[in-house]
Amino acid sequence: MKNKQPMSGRGVQTLAIHAGESPDPATGASAPNLVMSTTFVVGADTGFSVEGMNETDPFVYTRWGNPTIRQLEEKLAALEGAESAVAFASGMAAATALLLHTLKAGDHAVVSDVAYAAVSEATNELFPGLGIEITKTDTSDLDALGEALRPNTRLVYIETPCNPLLRLTDIPAAAKIAHNARAALAVDSTFATPIATKPLSLGADFVIHSLTKYLGGHGDALGGVVLGRAADLAPLRKKTAIRLGGAISPFNAWLILRGLATLPLRMKAHEENALRAAAFLENHPLVKKVIYPGLPSHPQHALARRQMRNFSGIITFQTANGRETAARLAERLRIIHYAVSLGHHRSLLFYLHGEDLLKTSFKLAAPKQRESWEQFAGEGIFRFSVGLEDAADIIADLEQALGQ
Repeated sequence: MKNKQPMSGRGVQTLAIHAGESPDPATGASAPNLVMSTTFVVGADTGFSVEGMNETDPFVYTRWGNPTIRQLEEKLAALEGAESAVAFASGMAAATALLLHTLKAGDHAVVSDVAYAAVSEATNELFPGLGIEITKTDTSDLDALGEALRPNTRLVYIETPCNPLLRLTDIPAAAKIAHNARAALAVDSTFATPIATKPLSLGADFVIHSLTKYLGGHGDALGGVVLGRAADLAPLRKKTAIRLGGAISPFNAWLILRGLATLPLRMKAHEENALRAAAFLENHPLVKKVIYPGLPSHPQHALARRQMRNFSGIITFQTANGRETAARLAERLRIIHYAVSLGHHRSLLFYLHGEDLLKTSFKLAAPKQRESWEQFAGEGIFRFSVGLEDAADIIADLEQALGQ
């Protein structure tokens, strides 16, 4: 039992618990060790530059690699069905590293016009400032996606379901469009998790997760990861991740490892609670619209059923006088926390005002893009991350806070 056991063919819950881990050979400790050392004793032939580093070399310095972080990367790769993974200090560090690694001045990328706000803002300003051309498009519109490609397009970057609209993109179709143009496809799958969707098996080249959300699951550790082919990720680690320095703390890696052990169980419970909460909200007199991939009323419910094995735990909903309702909910909610972020074991709810987001993060240029925004978000939406509390208590908290 001292060596890592083969994980091929194992079930997802077994992978979540055992992949990347083995009992400690010196002590027999069953739980993974937390190795906080920043440096490691090495041989006299060890080089001082990362240029000579290979993926299988002994550990030298934690920014280059660390035993606890390596365990996390191996478990994430097993869950996602990837050959390799590179962990980062945050989801945004992972996304930025991938963009900087795959794009250079003169290149072009197509990016979802509604994605994680920091990615949207960075691709509005930072990357164009580096001489990288960015086209924002509604990637759920496959015709628009195809039309956005150029001869110098190197990357198509999508997020499905996207944050915060819960709009979906057809991954196999997007992969075909990207690959026909000799571009790579990157998928931010944070909302879906590997329990719902495995983008690499659907044709994607890279998958990104914010580990801070569902994969960590407890709201106490920042982290991010890029997953894909080993041949693609080895240079990403050496040339970009290590040099930019966005290394995840081993302590955070250890916390996320612990969270991953219950990921399949948690996602099942998140989905069950979200379905009940969404049904309640759909029938509430003050709620104008509910968007949830698991509801038949979702505009892309058929795609969700085809592409997602779990509908996850994020709901958005609209009310009249959204800001007034937000003030009431922030004051009255008792179990649900009025707070940003998502994917935690506790329920979180936050109001996102449409015009504010359109001014700061999502600069929608085309009328069709604005029409899609209006369909999913209207004047503003509540993003509701349904937690693991008893569904009856979550619903009762919404009911008393919303009132009539």
